[in-house]
Amino acid sequence: MEKTKLTINNNGSVKIEGDFEIVDTQGNAYGLQDRTVVSICRCGLSKNKPFCDGSHKGHFEHNAIAFDLPPKKV
Repeated sequence: MEKTKLTINNNGSVKIEGDFEIVDTQGNAYGLQDRTVVSICRCGLSKNKPFCDGSHKGHFEHNAIAFDLPPKKV
C-alpha cells in the first residue's frame, strides 16, 4: 500500500492524496464519493470547511518550506 501524501501548498490548502478517510470528532466519516485527492482549508475562510473552497486567495500568506521537527519528547 502506498503512503498517503499531504502537500502543504504555498498560500493555501493542504492537499491530501492517496487512500484515506476523514472523520469528524465523533468518528463519523465524511462522504468523499471515492475521491483520492481533496484539499483541506487552513486559512479558516472556507464556507465548506474542513474542505478548501478557494476563499484563501489573496487573504492568506504562508510559504511552505519543509523543516525538521525537534526530537520527540519522551
